[in-house]
Formats: sequence, C-alpha cells, structure tokens
Amino acid sequence: MSKYRSGRINEEVKREISSIIQNDIKDPRLTAMVSVTKVEVTRDLRYAKVFISLFGKEEDKESSLEALKSSSGFIRREIGQRINLRYTPEIILKIDDTIEQGMHIDNILQKLKEKKSNDDE
Repeated sequence: MSKYRSGRINEEVKREISSIIQNDIKDPRLTAMVSVTKVEVTRDLRYAKVFISLFGKEEDKESSLEALKSSSGFIRREIGQRINLRYTPEIILKIDDTIEQGMHIDNILQKLKEKKSNDDE
C-alpha cells in the first residue's frame, strides 16, 4: 500500500515543482529551458531528490542550475504551502542528462544508417 502512496507523492511533488519553476521563480539567471524529469521523496518525507534536465547553451545551463539551487528554499516553502504533508521535504537538485544521452545515441544511429545506405549504393 505504501508503494502506491510514495508514487503519488513523488508525482504530486514533481507536478508542483514544475509549476513553481515555470511560473513563480523570477530569477534572471534562469535562461535555459528547465524540465523536471523525476522526483524521489524518501519514505520519511525528509528529503526529495529532484532530477532536472536543462536545455540551452552550456553557460546558460550553469547559471540556471545556480539559480535553481539558490531558490531551493523558496521551492521548499511553496511545496509546504501547496501540499499537505507531515514534513516538507528538503529539496536536493540533481542534473539528469539522460535526454541528452538519448539524443546523442540517436545521432550516432542516424549517421550509421546514412553510412549504410551510402555503402549499399
């Protein structure tokens, strides 16, 4: 039973954090496109690992990550107000680059496909 509850909590926190990042954070350093890919809340609700993907130039990614890390207290406060939990979890931000890795692998496969079609001719 608790497995389903933790999954619901993870999804609810993910949805709210995405909304907060899109609508409520007014930091000018937040220039890269930010996507929350996954949230893992511990069983005791003390910590929440938030996996984010950043799209944009490398310097934009770094400044956006700094902006998000500096606003983690604000995000935690907003989560506490929006979601009724026993404890408001501490936000731990982690970079998730699986989307970029997937795009890189797709590029490699596309090049191999083009090379094979050129070799067949």
